Amino acid sequence: MSERVGSQSAPRTPPIWGKRIPGRNKHFTGRENLLEELRASLESSTQTAVVPLPQALQGLGGVGKTQLAIEYAWRYRGHYDLVWWVPADQPMLVPSTLAALTNDLKLPSASSTGIEEAAAAVRDALQRGDPIDRWLLIFDNADEPEEIRDFIPQGGPGHVIITSRNNRWSGVAETVSVDVFSQEESVAFLRKRLQRELAQSEAQLLAHELGDLPLALEQAAALQAMTGMSTEEYIELLREQTRALLGMNKSTEYPHSMTAAWQLSVMEIESRLPAAAEVLRCLAFFGPDPIPREVFRRGNKSGARRMGPILSDPLTLNQAFAELNRFALVKIEMEAGTVQVHRLVQALLRDSLKPEERDQIRHEVHQLLATGSPSNPEDTQFWDSYAVLMPHVRPSGVISCTDENVQRFGIDVIRYLSQTANYTSARSFGEEFLKSWTESGDPTSRNVLIMRRHLGTVLWQTGAYDESYAMNEETLDLMRTHLEPHDEETLRQSLIYAANLRAQGNFHEAHNQDKQALEAHKAKFGEYAPPTMRVINNLALDQALLTRYDDALELQQLAFLEQNSASEGVSKVELQLSWNGLARVARLAGDHARAVDLGEEAYAHGIRELQVEHALTLATARELSIARRRNGDIEGALELITETHGRLTKLYGADHPETMAATVALSNTLRQAGESQEAMRLARDVLPRYERRFGPDHPFTYGCAINLALLYRLRGDAQRAREMDEDARKGLLAKISPDHAYSFSSAINLGDDLAALGDYEGALALDKENLAQIQAFYGDENLLSLAAAINLSLDLRALGKVTQAEELYQGTLAEYERVLPPGHPERLFAAQGERFNWDFDPFSL
Repeated sequence: MSERVGSQSAPRTPPIWGKRIPGRNKHFTGRENLLEELRASLESSTQTAVVPLPQALQGLGGVGKTQLAIEYAWRYRGHYDLVWWVPADQPMLVPSTLAALTNDLKLPSASSTGIEEAAAAVRDALQRGDPIDRWLLIFDNADEPEEIRDFIPQGGPGHVIITSRNNRWSGVAETVSVDVFSQEESVAFLRKRLQRELAQSEAQLLAHELGDLPLALEQAAALQAMTGMSTEEYIELLREQTRALLGMNKSTEYPHSMTAAWQLSVMEIESRLPAAAEVLRCLAFFGPDPIPREVFRRGNKSGARRMGPILSDPLTLNQAFAELNRFALVKIEMEAGTVQVHRLVQALLRDSLKPEERDQIRHEVHQLLATGSPSNPEDTQFWDSYAVLMPHVRPSGVISCTDENVQRFGIDVIRYLSQTANYTSARSFGEEFLKSWTESGDPTSRNVLIMRRHLGTVLWQTGAYDESYAMNEETLDLMRTHLEPHDEETLRQSLIYAANLRAQGNFHEAHNQDKQALEAHKAKFGEYAPPTMRVINNLALDQALLTRYDDALELQQLAFLEQNSASEGVSKVELQLSWNGLARVARLAGDHARAVDLGEEAYAHGIRELQVEHALTLATARELSIARRRNGDIEGALELITETHGRLTKLYGADHPETMAATVALSNTLRQAGESQEAMRLARDVLPRYERRFGPDHPFTYGCAINLALLYRLRGDAQRAREMDEDARKGLLAKISPDHAYSFSSAINLGDDLAALGDYEGALALDKENLAQIQAFYGDENLLSLAAAINLSLDLRALGKVTQAEELYQGTLAEYERVLPPGHPERLFAAQGERFNWDFDPFSL
């Protein structure tokens, strides 16, 4: 069943051969029975073949699971048209690795569909065998089945191999147990690796001393090959080192002979090139994931004392990596620019050091990470660089470091996670950093206060508004006490505090806070500086929430123009916020067609620069769907908001504010599409979510109640609608003011309820008063004014005041024709002589 290397011409390389597939191990030996068993298992079953670590080894690594998978891929590559390697020890990265196959499988790219959706499309295409039915996926070093199960093709014509130390995979797939080498395999491996004749007895003795563990044998053979040491000499040294370890009574989870083997390799490296040994010890304090070598290239200014001379000498540094690679102590991937150390080797190296040495080296790793990270985590071009550093933050112990420069790196980590909308991780890391720094140092230090600011922002981003408000209010007070007047951090904190006020529904207070911030920013930075434009953008949002749309449009245009033309100081995220804000306020001001055009451009920018599943891109998609709906494109609006709602639900859950806003938009669109039953279900579902998240007296909560009341009236329950609308109107008048679009619109819907109940006198009185207030606030040509005038004309007609009604109706129609183009949905609706309703869509705050 298996092909022996050299038994025939080399198999062809598949048309699609993953770049992550490791090079073939020229020293691979034995495992023929395992390879044949694995091949037979794959060919005879549609299930996944899994290569787990036997329970008897108690989780010890180094038995060669990955090497077996590599050899299988190379040996049987001629049987496949696609072979793809998926590092699975970081489950969050599995989707992006699979999504990279979209182009080869002729699927929409991840940039247009989102990484999760693209990965699912790849999985489904492989399951179908379309367009490729001979494929092999290898998930290397997987842990819990639940973490990656959704990304594994179930059935289908291809094959999947998983390497794992977790025996729980036996309940998911058929397993092929991988143990240490047999004695025969150990002897064969040593002879092949040493490339010389080796006495059977010597080889057997060395294999026995090392427990037949493949990784340990590789280390021993590499040392002998590099030094010319005889096996007999090596065994004697190994025994001496083992006795020393036993004499130290040092606790270790590994057999002492194996620990001694690594120490011998390190000792030899130390004697040949001390710099290489120092580099190896440094590598032991990173995480087990690939380490970007650029961290070391940038590290000459890190301040690391032990590593400093090496980092300042590129030739020595390069020689050190090469020497470690020759001794099989590290794995270097030239194309990826990374170096990796087996986790077992890392543990043994750390365990061999004195506590003070561990502390010194660990801190130098902190310094390397700090200087090796890009300076601006808000710049999208550096996000990939931060992504490869993230797996090393926790394992290296950066969180507990008290060095100010390293703490600034910790702050940048939170900024990166926040900017990429990875809010859950941002909160988790932020809370860990803040707890550690507060307990070990000054709770009012600058770095602690900055971390508090970013954590408070992340809490706000996740919708934890009460927690965010409490933290940000306290942080603002602390900054005003312990930082210089008009410190940039204090000024930025004042902006997130204003956002907290918006989340509480205190729109006027938020506006006043931002007005004060604007003056302070102008004084410190200048009138048109990027920090000042952030405040202008926020003020535009405040004005929109106060429904002063003309003022909002003027401010938003200024912010967008300045930010879009800025050569520095404006991130892609800030530009996305401004662009989406401009499209939104254009819609609110009644320019629906232009809002659609702006929204389409802003959405394309979000997909291009931030990816389709970034929170801001999805917020832009929601706003675009509303603009399409207002402009009469119900089908296009429904398609976009359905897709967006699905993505938000998957990424953040039903209770996240952005998901809730998308639920409202979807319900409104379904209602206009004639799907009132599903619209009602969603409206009923989202109202209590707003009550819990924002509070029962928030304007957005009242807006959701008005949407639900509208659906009740449309299905014939006008009395219930009236009761809900009366409560909502009363709450809005108390919370915001009578001069507000929400208050005006609630009166429009309440007038509709009264008319539906036959109370035309009540409707007339309310509609007449409401129209006068709207016209006083907005003027006669505003679309809300025109809608209220149409409803008033219908009240008059219902009460028999035909002449007065007709005069008002025709005059209003003439205004519609003057301010709106032919074919605009509101102009067409007005011509039908039916009552206008109002529905509510919340903002991103």
